[in-house]
Amino acid sequence: MDETIVGAGHDRDAGRALAERDPDCIIVGGGPAGLTAAIYLARFLRKVVVIDAGGSRALWIPTSHNHAGFPDGITGPDLLVRMREQAERYGAVVYDAKVDTVTRDGELFVAHVGDDRLRAPALLLATGVTNHRPPLVDEATHDDAVAEGLLRYCPVCDGYEVQEQHVGVLGSDAHGVAEARFLRSYTARVTLFPANFADLDEAERAELAERGITVVEPAMRSIHFDGGQVHVGLADGGSLAFDTLYPALGSHANARLADELGVDLTDGSCIPGEAHCKTSLEGVWAAGDVVEGLDQISVAMGHAATAATNIHNWLPKVGARI
Repeated sequence: MDETIVGAGHDRDAGRALAERDPDCIIVGGGPAGLTAAIYLARFLRKVVVIDAGGSRALWIPTSHNHAGFPDGITGPDLLVRMREQAERYGAVVYDAKVDTVTRDGELFVAHVGDDRLRAPALLLATGVTNHRPPLVDEATHDDAVAEGLLRYCPVCDGYEVQEQHVGVLGSDAHGVAEARFLRSYTARVTLFPANFADLDEAERAELAERGITVVEPAMRSIHFDGGQVHVGLADGGSLAFDTLYPALGSHANARLADELGVDLTDGSCIPGEAHCKTSLEGVWAAGDVVEGLDQISVAMGHAATAATNIHNWLPKVGARI
């Protein structure tokens, strides 16, 4: 590692100390968006601190095959390790901690991390979203099933991998219908069934039937993973077996900090995708899945590059150096 490459032209230890004491920007979230922004800002010679609670959805990715530059695929954890090393190489400081809240102190934002306080004029929220998990599955079993590809959350990411498989989609509302419709282009064997109840109108049922998508009415009563398959028990005593299952149960944006600061949110509680990745609150930017739009790593990285560049150009307006 080249010790001459550090933020603000200081040696590594001094650069980290400066960043810890008086950063130009605090980034909340150490997923692909937060770390990309940290790389850009550090290479702009900005003092930047990333505070990461370790909950990035990228950690769930067994192997991503649509991330450019990795034709053989890369795991989500490996990608985050590479990105973190790259950010730290250029002088970014990454804390493994949770931000309890963010407040204002004059023109500065104050991140409260336990008993510690970190102040900066610019704040980037890259806090992501959380998927709604299927019921009746404990955390350890869930994580093992995701690692084995028995549970999948992103047909845009990995629909290619389920070609000709028998695919179950859990969640028969508009979200479930859309996911089943999308997956039908990869396999003729798609079954849509409810977690608790069916809520489909006649037009949706007709469209699904026309596409050859099976709709199951009885609610799910059990789910287990065995022999490389997903086994679902139904309320009527029947059972189904799938090669993989997509829980189309939606997600929620991790927008608590934005909401507490008074940032405008959409009806779905995401941060609106504004120009230059700015939010409604001066000095606050947002990037990644917490922003309304397509939840993809490449999109998150694009947000981050845009946000970081605009943060760098904005900072002199509030008295920052350069």
